[in-house]
Amino acid sequence: MHFDLKRRRDQRSIRLCVHADGRVSVSAGLSMPERLIEAFVRENAAWIERARARMSKLKPGLLARRDRAEYLAKKEEARAFARLRLDHFNETYGFRWSRISIKNQRSQWGSCSRKRNLNFNYKIALLPSELADYVIVHELCHLKEMNHSARYWALVSKTVPDWRKRRLKLRRYGSEDEDPL
Repeated sequence: MHFDLKRRRDQRSIRLCVHADGRVSVSAGLSMPERLIEAFVRENAAWIERARARMSKLKPGLLARRDRAEYLAKKEEARAFARLRLDHFNETYGFRWSRISIKNQRSQWGSCSRKRNLNFNYKIALLPSELADYVIVHELCHLKEMNHSARYWALVSKTVPDWRKRRLKLRRYGSEDEDPL
């Protein structure tokens, strides 16, 4: 099976990603032997095929539309929005982060790095407020729990008790045929 390999200096595990167009990318640490990476991909072949099947059913949605001019025009608005909502929710949590970055991503609404950097897609400011708040809280809680354990979801539930409903709505929202904005 063909895949794109990215080597990362500070990565300790193997990460597998199936993109909307069916491409498979793998990232791994610099010292990870290639034979282990290839074995990992082979072991996950069934998961990859299921993910490709799911991706082929998705229609282009809000995340799929990438426009650099729009990104540059909305980037600072999105940063101000994210900062405002982070400050609001952090009154409950009291966590510290290093940096807030606004990106033009195709497949993610947000992420949290081990260096405590919070990253958000600029289109978060275009989402309905209940969905944007879910993304903000989701990443904020990763500052305490860098996983999706029961403890993590309990943290999310403090401020977004209906997170399951919002997560499902966000997934549907990102794959709708028409841009609802």
